[in-house]
Amino acid sequence: MTTSFELNIPERAPLFSRTGWLTLCAVVIGVFLVTLLGTQWAAPGSTLHISDYALTLVGKMLCYAIVAMSLNLVWGYCGILSLGHGLYFALGGYAMGMYLVQAPVPGQESAGLPAFTFLLNWTQLPWYWAGTQTLAWVLILAALVPAIVAFIFGYFAFRSRIKGVYLSIMTQAVTYAAMLLFFRNETGFGGNNGFTDFKSIAGYSISTTETRTVLFLISFAVLVLVFVLVQWIMKSRFGKVITAIRDSESRVMFIGFNPLQYKLAIWTLSALLCGIAGALYAPLVGIINPGEMSPVNSIEMVIWVAVGGRGSLVGSILGVFTVNGAKTFFTAFMPEYWLYVLGGLFVVVTLFMPKGLIGLFSRRRKQPLTSGSNAAPASEAV
Repeated sequence: MTTSFELNIPERAPLFSRTGWLTLCAVVIGVFLVTLLGTQWAAPGSTLHISDYALTLVGKMLCYAIVAMSLNLVWGYCGILSLGHGLYFALGGYAMGMYLVQAPVPGQESAGLPAFTFLLNWTQLPWYWAGTQTLAWVLILAALVPAIVAFIFGYFAFRSRIKGVYLSIMTQAVTYAAMLLFFRNETGFGGNNGFTDFKSIAGYSISTTETRTVLFLISFAVLVLVFVLVQWIMKSRFGKVITAIRDSESRVMFIGFNPLQYKLAIWTLSALLCGIAGALYAPLVGIINPGEMSPVNSIEMVIWVAVGGRGSLVGSILGVFTVNGAKTFFTAFMPEYWLYVLGGLFVVVTLFMPKGLIGLFSRRRKQPLTSGSNAAPASEAV
């Protein structure tokens, strides 16, 4: 008697449900319509008008949301806590700043050498500035340079089996060292002031409402693409292995996978996405300096993810807008209390909301209806 066994391989889960796709499309269309209505069609002074300040503020948060999702890749999904992602964000911003600081006023052929070169008595830019007058090359650099730096760091760190708090301290130390390096004038990146006073981008004046609207919409489009990309990665076999490494790296090794390759790949991808966010950030805000590499900024990025919810892309975005919205309010009306509020928020989330704000919404959806005696017990609620 022969017994046959049938292997049932589960189908890959869909990227989004039908409701999810409809919601995403509705959000995209809504944001584009509201932005165009508020900036191009509504008259200044009307209630529907969106000011340049508001456009820049929200656009900056969109860039931060990309950073939060990239950090969630390595921390929320892979279990690697990075306290130095501000380095990759700043490198992308500096790459774009190298182009913007050389871009002339529309109508002029050349802007000449950047202002900081006169303080150093330089008559020409160093070799590593070659090709930065071209926007396409700078966009490649903004993604490639952070990825290369992350790959080199990750290769030696992960190969040496460094993990936990020791790895987190190393990421912060590398970022702090890079900040000190960029503060030096002779490094050739503007020293303490960094890059500012941008005039144009791709031949268009960077200070006009039309250009700022386009930059805002591009940032939002990139945010949506990154959201879909990360969701696709985590639904794939690669994403399942990444999650397994977070839960038990030793078991992953036992069944034949090499965690080094997966951790290095996700770490490099996370840095690449941070660099893209930095490249979008620089023209929106109008400045990039070594302060973006400060350890405080990198720690604040971790707080975004923790407040929104680790392992949740929507939670990453929610955390960015919650924390930065509170920061805007407190720094405007009670600036001396902001750091206390930020620290207290992190403590409260860590102790009482381990799944972040998104966990509260999930818990509320699972709460049973309490209408009379027909309410289901909590243990049976779905």
